[in-house]
Amino acid sequence: MRATGLKLVEREAASLHADIVNQLRDFIVEGHLAPGIRIPERELCEKFDISRTPLREALKVIAAEGLVELLPNRGARVRAFSEADIRNLFEVISGLDFVAGQLACARITDDAIAAIEKMHLEMYTHYLRRELAEYFRVNQKIHQAIVDAAANPVLSANYLNLNSIVRRLRYSANLVRRDRLGDAMREHEQIVDALRRRSADELGSLMFQHMRSKCEAVCEYVRGQQQAESIQDSASDDNELEF
Repeated sequence: MRATGLKLVEREAASLHADIVNQLRDFIVEGHLAPGIRIPERELCEKFDISRTPLREALKVIAAEGLVELLPNRGARVRAFSEADIRNLFEVISGLDFVAGQLACARITDDAIAAIEKMHLEMYTHYLRRELAEYFRVNQKIHQAIVDAAANPVLSANYLNLNSIVRRLRYSANLVRRDRLGDAMREHEQIVDALRRRSADELGSLMFQHMRSKCEAVCEYVRGQQQAESIQDSASDDNELEF
């Protein structure tokens, strides 16, 4: 009886840990903390109603994913990415999407295709309403569903490791490049159509090009941010020279 109670406590603790990790990951992905900023532990503890120990355990997980950097004896900060970092990441995840699309066409069930079509219609509704957060959430579910349909655990593990970082970069770019959403919707129409027809080479190529387009949008966003920061720094320097 005692052993059963201990297992229940352990399961509840594991569930709580996973919940904190998911909440913290989403908070960072959705851009509530700027790249390079120190993680405000006290504020986050208050926000999520937790102590510092579970927060720091969650930060270790997210640091392993590459979203934050742990600083020896100085907490953690949100990771900032150079354009070279971004291109390297997207080259790999574009390749994973290509393989996932090909494998999914051979292995996906009719029910899974129907579920993806339903999600696509839901995403289109959010697009029409300009509900960006909801649109992006369903967008990610569609990509994940295609990866899951590939039924390759090695592919899924590598995709999961990179996707948290890519999610943050894509989300940040979408906040600025809303005009890109129309192109993305048309690309998704083509992706779902190719999946419906189980056209492996076509779907793989479409998913690859879709992610490459996302890469260019993210790099454009990063260059714009860097330019804005440079102008702001220059203005600050000019003000400091005034007497």
